[in-house]
Amino acid sequence: MRVSVCAFLLITSLFSYAEEKKYVIELKNNTFAPQVLVVPAHKKIKVNITNLDAEPEEFDSFDLNREKVLFPHKSATIYIGPLAPGEYIYFGEFHPNLAKGKIVAITEESKNAN
Repeated sequence: MRVSVCAFLLITSLFSYAEEKKYVIELKNNTFAPQVLVVPAHKKIKVNITNLDAEPEEFDSFDLNREKVLFPHKSATIYIGPLAPGEYIYFGEFHPNLAKGKIVAITEESKNAN
């Protein structure tokens, strides 16, 4: 019985790992890309942010309650959510007029309606 429970847990964790979508934001020339990142609402997600510039930047979001220093030519990971449907603004603290974007959390129903 224990072996079958362990096997079940292993298989379900592998499936959930395989289904995990990758969310990526890049910083280049003090600009975040994509400027709009669409994610599923009501799910915790992992976002990988890569700074391709030669100087540091700080990912900052009052809406998401997150800030993360992005060192030159390095990647950082932030976890966000679960988010209610809506828009969440973020920006680069050192270049707020250039480095800006938003994360849009949508439901499956609204995704399928479009």
